[in-house]
Amino acid sequence: MVKNFVLKGDVLFCSEDRKVHTVPDSFVVCADGKCEGVFTELPEKYKGFPLEDHSGKLIIPGMTDLHVHAPQYTYRGLGMDMELLDWLNENAFPEEAHYEDKEYADKAYSIFTEDLKKSFTTRACIFATLHREATEILMDKLEETGLVTYVGKVNMDRNGSPALSEKDAETAAADTRQWLQYIKGRYQRTMPILTPRFIPSCSDELMKELGVIAEEQGLRVQSHLSENPSEIAWVKELVPASKNYGDAYALFNTLGDEEHPAVMAHCVYTDGEELELLKKHHTYIAHCPDSNLNIASGIAPVRKFLDEGVNIGLGSDVAGGASLSLVQAMVHSIQVSKMYWRHVDQDVKPLQFGDAFYMATLGGGSYFGKTGSFLPGYEFDALVIDDSGLRSMRKLTIQERAERMIYLSGECSIKSKYVSGQKII
Repeated sequence: MVKNFVLKGDVLFCSEDRKVHTVPDSFVVCADGKCEGVFTELPEKYKGFPLEDHSGKLIIPGMTDLHVHAPQYTYRGLGMDMELLDWLNENAFPEEAHYEDKEYADKAYSIFTEDLKKSFTTRACIFATLHREATEILMDKLEETGLVTYVGKVNMDRNGSPALSEKDAETAAADTRQWLQYIKGRYQRTMPILTPRFIPSCSDELMKELGVIAEEQGLRVQSHLSENPSEIAWVKELVPASKNYGDAYALFNTLGDEEHPAVMAHCVYTDGEELELLKKHHTYIAHCPDSNLNIASGIAPVRKFLDEGVNIGLGSDVAGGASLSLVQAMVHSIQVSKMYWRHVDQDVKPLQFGDAFYMATLGGGSYFGKTGSFLPGYEFDALVIDDSGLRSMRKLTIQERAERMIYLSGECSIKSKYVSGQKII
């Protein structure tokens, strides 16, 4: 049961205008799983709440991973010298084929969910595989962690491998409907999301069926978009009627709307007409800088996305990304933005700490509603970070400490973790 309580410490969070707020030695109040606000003096009406004193430690909102592949976690850090399509065929597809074996899936997903629970992530959008029973195993294990997640049974009926492809569009759609029926009402914190792997792996017939299911059941969609030049050219061949890669999803009614926004990972080459299309559909971009570096996809113009008011958060994209750590994704988002400014467009200024912190917390968190901030009425997702191991001769502000923490996270530790007011660590 959710309890009312107060955390005391050095608080850092973003407001909806992307401004970073720091409040030293202050109180963050949780009531019925929601944040009541941050106070320098504890109001009288909350003085009966239990107080957890974390003085000297950082208290920040939980982080949202908008794009991660659970079955790929077992081989993270391998195959990082390939480009996307070769990497899929030589690494991702052979590994994901193993998840037809329920015992394999059970062991592998135990490792993934245990490590995700210990990470900075409090909410996530997660790809499973095309195997219905293995996806259900993953959802069961995620529900036990206390995290809040969207999970998708992957759909792919073409261009996979003999061991990793659904028979045809009709079979794939029927299996997806069966999965949705089985999990209906089963979970409190684990929700389904439709998951066409990407346009090259889904026939027109399957994409049409997924669009119908999305509309019928009011479901969201997650997939990949404009990650790699070869992929983009391939999509144009496969869906010649599309104006661009994003339009290929829109043609099949899978780009979402304001009530049911889609998440599209990467968008490295999204600009102009495609960017306007994403804005029109209220689509969220999952920026995955670690993956974009590792498999040589390129550098997404994230500053442009922020300035255009596009919905955007961060994704670890394991195993294209080598780590579940969203603070590492924050660091890489800043670093690659500098390379974009230096080598692509010097009119596009690099990201700063506050931009990356916003994307990791409120930017991505807003996909789940009022999440990712300590503003009143927001879900109480919080991390208590002990950064005392980062010794310094300088007197640092809270923001400076947080900035050091993301670059030197290996020398810090998560002392407590809360999701919707529930303490899970």
